[in-house]
Amino acid sequence: MADNSMKKKLPIGIDDFCKIRTEGFYYVDKTAMIRDLLNAWGEVNLFTRPRRFGKSLNMSMLKAFLEIGCDESLFEGLEISKETQLCEKYMGKFPVISISLKSVIGDSYEIALSQMRKEIGNEASRFGYLLNSDKLTENEKNRYRQLTISAPDSEKVYSISEDALKSSLQTLSMLLRKHYGKKVIILIDEYDVPLAQANERGYYKKMVDMIRIMFDQALKSNDNLYFAVLTGCLRVAKESIFTGLNNPNILSITKVRFDEYFGFTDDEVKEMLGYYGLMDRYDAVRDWYDGYRFGKVDVYCPWDVINYCYELTGDPTAYPKEYWSNTSGNDAVRHFIEKSNKTANTKREIEALVAGETVEKVIREDLTYNHLYDEIENIWSVLFMTGYLTQRGDSEGKKYQLAIPNREIREIFTDQITDMFQKVVKANTSRLTEFGEALKSGDAAKVEKLFTSYLYDSITVRDSYVQNDKKEILYHGEMIGILVNIEGWDSKTNADAGDGYSDVMVKIEDEDIGIIIEFKYARDARFDAECKDAMAQIERMHYTSELKQEGFHTIYKYGIACFKKRCKVVCKKEEYVSDM
Repeated sequence: MADNSMKKKLPIGIDDFCKIRTEGFYYVDKTAMIRDLLNAWGEVNLFTRPRRFGKSLNMSMLKAFLEIGCDESLFEGLEISKETQLCEKYMGKFPVISISLKSVIGDSYEIALSQMRKEIGNEASRFGYLLNSDKLTENEKNRYRQLTISAPDSEKVYSISEDALKSSLQTLSMLLRKHYGKKVIILIDEYDVPLAQANERGYYKKMVDMIRIMFDQALKSNDNLYFAVLTGCLRVAKESIFTGLNNPNILSITKVRFDEYFGFTDDEVKEMLGYYGLMDRYDAVRDWYDGYRFGKVDVYCPWDVINYCYELTGDPTAYPKEYWSNTSGNDAVRHFIEKSNKTANTKREIEALVAGETVEKVIREDLTYNHLYDEIENIWSVLFMTGYLTQRGDSEGKKYQLAIPNREIREIFTDQITDMFQKVVKANTSRLTEFGEALKSGDAAKVEKLFTSYLYDSITVRDSYVQNDKKEILYHGEMIGILVNIEGWDSKTNADAGDGYSDVMVKIEDEDIGIIIEFKYARDARFDAECKDAMAQIERMHYTSELKQEGFHTIYKYGIACFKKRCKVVCKKEEYVSDM
């Protein structure tokens, strides 16, 4: 294990550029983004990227570079420092208003509004010197006071009026421009979080109206604005939030510009792993966290890479796991899986995705939050824009070849598929009862018929990369997913039995019945041969020995061969009488 005691700290959950640069944290240099933005910027620039891809850190970087009072030492040795003329023209030259709307959430509009008051009030409080400015009139200073007014019982709770909130960004930019004599830069991080939350909680229209008016005054008809940068997951143009803006610069995950500035490139990941002496885990990192394509660049999820590196520096044997998924409820995937239950074609497409294949779809980048899940075709676009799917090519920018990016996201899909399958099994109690009765009575024909129906109803989690002799695992996984719902049955997969491990072992103690099930993958639909092989393995490996030792007198041995959505079942009953 490499000695990392003298290495830079890994910035777990830190998106403050100044803190990372001054307190000894590892930083992946994305400052060339500043150069590209200033050389080719629009008046309003919107970056749409999935969560946890560095949006907030890049916004913090922009603020640190552009704001009056900039600490130039923060950028020493970084890419932007090579652009001497650009630094002279822009570094530390502008008043900057910087807010994040990621905390503007709540179960009601009133709660969300209180969070908005807090965000605006805290940002306005940074400019307390405006009250002493000889450039402002007393009336203008009173307008500033309205943005920092506190509730009577707390200095930290702001009581800004709703009307003042709506005009707050325009007001602040007017006051700052008049004080400094320079136009203002506005940075709005995670602009669409309030809309997403409002849609989930039932106060969508009120929040849309609030955001629309705030943005209209700050970004559309604001003579004090030099330029603005916004980030979010989705572009919600049809909400009229950006209506009337002069050619807003939409920089989505399909655009080539800025494609390398959100997420880690392969070279950046290798450099990080090398720095911490972790290059031996490169293949695992790539398998689990790579695979996203923004524009024409393949990138890793930085949140995942940083978290896994942190785990490895403490435990070099740590196994990759889901870090990105744990920061969200994965609602998009859940809605998608649930809606697919009504469309056979979509089920097959999901199976193809999970198997590592691609699906061609038209992507709509202008969806509205209140209609995200209205149609299954909308959800394809949502999954793409929020990072659950990525693209592997396009047809003239209209249709995209969509794929699951990596192992981590595949795990999310399989977990949601498993959850939905459990709901389907539990919902049809009569079929579940019939299946149990068939299994415990040795009715192979009925078991075959009912298990086939389950296979057709489910989304089969098959993996085209798995060897044929391992694909049987996918089927006995579905079997155990059914059996665990039968009350009073002790069902186990990969159970220790005889001279090996049986695929499925069931103990029905109150009826003195034991069941052994062995699965085989019937490549090229060789059902009969594989069933015969399964039964022979049960005998050869003495899988029934544990059941006999525990005194089960009736034992059913099943050989099940599966291929795609079809199966064949054979059964042999064994009566065992103890000598005792």
